[in-house]
Amino acid sequence: MKKYNFNAGPSILPREVIEQTAQACLDFNGSGLSLMEISHRAKDFQPVVDEAVALFKELLNIPEGYSVLFLGGGASLEFCMVPYNYLEKKAAYLNTGVWATKAEKEAKLFGEVVEVASSKDKNFTYIPENFEIPTDADYLHITTNNTIYGTEILKDIDSPIPLIADMSSDILSRPVDVSKYALIYGGAQKNLSMAGVTFVIVKDDTLGKVSRQIPTMLDYRTHVKKGSMFNTPPVVPIYSALMNLRYIKAHGGVAAMEKLAKERAEILYAEIDRNKLFVGTAEKNSRSRMNITFVLEPEYQDLQDEFLAFATSKGMVGVKGHRDVGGFRASCYNAMSIEGVKALVACMQEFEKMH
Repeated sequence: MKKYNFNAGPSILPREVIEQTAQACLDFNGSGLSLMEISHRAKDFQPVVDEAVALFKELLNIPEGYSVLFLGGGASLEFCMVPYNYLEKKAAYLNTGVWATKAEKEAKLFGEVVEVASSKDKNFTYIPENFEIPTDADYLHITTNNTIYGTEILKDIDSPIPLIADMSSDILSRPVDVSKYALIYGGAQKNLSMAGVTFVIVKDDTLGKVSRQIPTMLDYRTHVKKGSMFNTPPVVPIYSALMNLRYIKAHGGVAAMEKLAKERAEILYAEIDRNKLFVGTAEKNSRSRMNITFVLEPEYQDLQDEFLAFATSKGMVGVKGHRDVGGFRASCYNAMSIEGVKALVACMQEFEKMH
């Protein structure tokens, strides 16, 4: 039976990316050595980093004056690194979910934090709009896609102050005007690579503005200067990212990924809205294309375990919703096929007929 991977992260990757990475772990570039055991400073590995950086810049049309970094620690470490490097007196945060809340909590360790808006009042089911951005803040931080609650910011915000974004789960799924951002970061394990590497896109001239001393490893300038090679980088996840960046380019680039994202979302949301058993959890104008969340209608709540078991029996993997929302979640990242989404829809329709 074919499996369809709807896990929120670590998540689906193109099969060819998995196979290429696995092969490199057995024999990297015909060297007779595994990618897992070579030196990160070996002459064969530097081109991997260089090409990954170049492809990232090409696919997102990143302007001159920006650096692309591959670091460790996940987005959770970036929650600390961002204020360490950017917060001098005051920072502004848009609170749209668990990860935005965690980022805001870390920033409070470094200075004053202003919450410009929050959707906590409705369990983060919408993206706040028309909020005021304080012009005296050092930066505005946003989380563009909320994996738990199924909401997404689909347009680049115009900000009068430096804009910083956590794009862990929607990077490379739509074109981004990088020039509007001082820094973009994210864990790679949702839409870029396997777990273990963090990407950072940083505007070089925004660094070095704070008066505090920054520990060497937490200073973005360290990694810009050393090209992500200050210490041993996560070589296998970087290689996997390169293979995925090649895949995205070969399949039409970011514009093509966005077209597929729209199609997948339209198919699944249409079924959620039609099906008598299910209802979406996010407000319609805030719905995510990456993480589609839905629950059973109140009168059918007792069928939750039965539907999960039924979906699993049909090859649907990872559709159980996060505990903060309940119900179900179908994560539809770049590697998810239209076939997979249609298979889930057919599963929902068959279950509806049963009840």
